[in-house]
Amino acid sequence: MSILYRIICLVVGYCCGLLQTGVIYGKLSGTDIREHGSGNSGTTNALRVLGFKAGLVVFLGDFCKSFIPCLVARLIFKNMYPDSYLLYVLYVGFGAVLGHVFPFYLGFKGGKGIATIGGTVVGLLQPLMIIILLILFVGAIAITGYMSVGSISLMVEFVIAYIIFGVMGLMCFDMSIPASRAAFIESCVIAVLFAGLAIYKHKANIIRLKNHEENKFHFKKQEGV
Repeated sequence: MSILYRIICLVVGYCCGLLQTGVIYGKLSGTDIREHGSGNSGTTNALRVLGFKAGLVVFLGDFCKSFIPCLVARLIFKNMYPDSYLLYVLYVGFGAVLGHVFPFYLGFKGGKGIATIGGTVVGLLQPLMIIILLILFVGAIAITGYMSVGSISLMVEFVIAYIIFGVMGLMCFDMSIPASRAAFIESCVIAVLFAGLAIYKHKANIIRLKNHEENKFHFKKQEGV
């Protein structure tokens, strides 16, 4: 049955992730953001192409489409699996990210998933982890000036923080129980998949960073859009 629950979580998450906030907002504004800027349908490109308001709306939409399903999964599975329910929360979140990054109706070409991953991270409801990751994320952008550097570093830091918090017993997993320990290890694999997918989607940014061609992050809307 737990295998079935995993599949259901992935499918439900994927369906939620299909809501492409950037594409919808852009169409309502008379602009297909996939035809401008980086061609990405996520928050950063919406911010650059359509301005701060668009970036904020797209961020909230992409964030909530994983955050809300993760909260629902938490409510459903916390009583069923008290020492491993966060595993199912991550499955829902990962499904949402897959839906965002690979929407079937857009030719499997979506955003990079950072805002959606953020919704999943916050959906774990680990305040200290959230604060630490937020500070590191904002700090990386402030120091380097690159959103891509902040996003990539955030993914690495998330994996490290998740493992540390789990091992220290700050999450639901009980390392003294074999089944719970196995669930934690499985959840760590999912966390690594989160990071790996996000970093892979930033491969073009990594190349531009290497060649000193990456655009600095700013709130100003592009001219002529």
